[in-house]
Amino acid sequence: MPLGPNARRPSFEQLYADHFEFVWRTLVRFGVPESDVADAAQDVFVVVHRRLPEFEPQARVTTWLYSICLHAARDRRRRAHVRREVLGRSVDVADARAGASEQLERKDDFELFEIALQGMNFEQRAVFVLFELEGLRGEDIAVMLALPLGTVYSRLRLARAAFRRGAVRAAARRAQPTRVQTPARPQSGAYTEEEDG
Repeated sequence: MPLGPNARRPSFEQLYADHFEFVWRTLVRFGVPESDVADAAQDVFVVVHRRLPEFEPQARVTTWLYSICLHAARDRRRRAHVRREVLGRSVDVADARAGASEQLERKDDFELFEIALQGMNFEQRAVFVLFELEGLRGEDIAVMLALPLGTVYSRLRLARAAFRRGAVRAAARRAQPTRVQTPARPQSGAYTEEEDG
């Protein structure tokens, strides 16, 4: 939310306390892998600390943080490409109070969701996450990503199609029964070790 015309700029400590979980969740949704989320969050807050004097109190804090998270996630992806790492596995924060079967079901659903997200390129994923998961309007996303509104909706359309394809493929793979190899039975009249007694 905007802080209002007479609002004061928040302190770094207050911003960190109020928005750390938001930053973590956003980085995960942008595809930063579990092993990198803590470092990426640190990168985000280093930028926040450096650029806080430039922050306009009338602006939305979350929009500003989204933009910084997006750049941090993109930088991680570029560096991982150079190091030939695979990105896309993200942390599943399960509710400790949930039962084991509920956690397992949530984990399975989360894995299907992650596989579907991985079918998008980074630019599509960013628009999809901001629109579908975070509920931002197309106009806000266009401003945040410095894109024409038509490009935002084009990427969203492509991302939705990629998500559907990924979800269908992942669900089909999960539905396939696992085949267990059983040893072949000897045919009648065939020689076995038992007959060699």
